Amino acid sequence: MFKKTGRTKEKIEKLFDSKSIDLARVTRVTGGGKKMSFRATVVIGDRKGKVGIGVQKGKDVAQAMDKATRAAKKRMITVPVISGTIPHEVYAKVGSSKILIKPQIKGRGIVAGGAARAIFNLAGIKNITAKYISTTKNKLNNALVAFEALKKLKYMPSTSNVNKENAVATPETVAKENAPVEQQ
Repeated sequence: MFKKTGRTKEKIEKLFDSKSIDLARVTRVTGGGKKMSFRATVVIGDRKGKVGIGVQKGKDVAQAMDKATRAAKKRMITVPVISGTIPHEVYAKVGSSKILIKPQIKGRGIVAGGAARAIFNLAGIKNITAKYISTTKNKLNNALVAFEALKKLKYMPSTSNVNKENAVATPETVAKENAPVEQQ
């Protein structure tokens, strides 16, 4: 048998920052009585365009947080961040939660509330505006809808890298376009 060393947990903590969005005590009623557990919602990100969200349950808080962190690592996405903002506006709906996110000019900052602010911050988006259109106060659904909106983002062509009418920018061309210019 192989011996577990626990190195993966250390690597996750070094590579990614994490934030707990929601921690709830949940109860399942069975024939023998009530069984309590904890549900944790965790967001991890490297502040360079990668972000993930995980929702897991455990018998105690520490176990739920560890499981949620591992789930978030498996559910990572890459967000197209161009000059500190997103390429276009997006509308998303998950359950009863609805969100509208829009790019902003440099210096505006993150104008978003609750779970969306934490997700955008860990994704490395510096200038963005988000508005929850729904009336739900459920933090889990609000986090999931913000994550779903980020999944819908696509790299948009800009005028400098479009040669054909229907050309689409790739991550490589966007990275070259946003690279700092060397002065001579």
